Amino acid sequence: MPVVLYGFETWSLTLREERRLKVFENRMLRRIFGPKRDKVRREWRKLHNEELHDLYCIPNILRVIKSRRMGWAGHVARMGVNLGVYWILLGKPQGKRPLGRPRHRLEDNIKMDLQEVGCGVMDWIQLA
Repeated sequence: MPVVLYGFETWSLTLREERRLKVFENRMLRRIFGPKRDKVRREWRKLHNEELHDLYCIPNILRVIKSRRMGWAGHVARMGVNLGVYWILLGKPQGKRPLGRPRHRLEDNIKMDLQEVGCGVMDWIQLA
């Protein structure tokens, strides 16, 4: 886990990357727990996702990323306006944007994480 999550506090995840992280986590859990012997058919089979999550009681990788990202954002927000990290967190890039849908900023991801928790209406900087 630590190798996969290195520097994840600043990641701006897309749905495709979230799906890939879920697949990676399930693949590693299947490798760790190994196959299971089916008692009825008397054959070896892979564990289903529900069985994996029942065996592995720690929250999934996306929940860990989102909770720690909110903690890191709160830490940066409490640092104050005078430091450069704060402006990087809230910064808006200068220059012309490429065509198409704008990319999610870190601030947008933090707001979406707060909506999942149930605090989406509040200002997250004031909350920190």
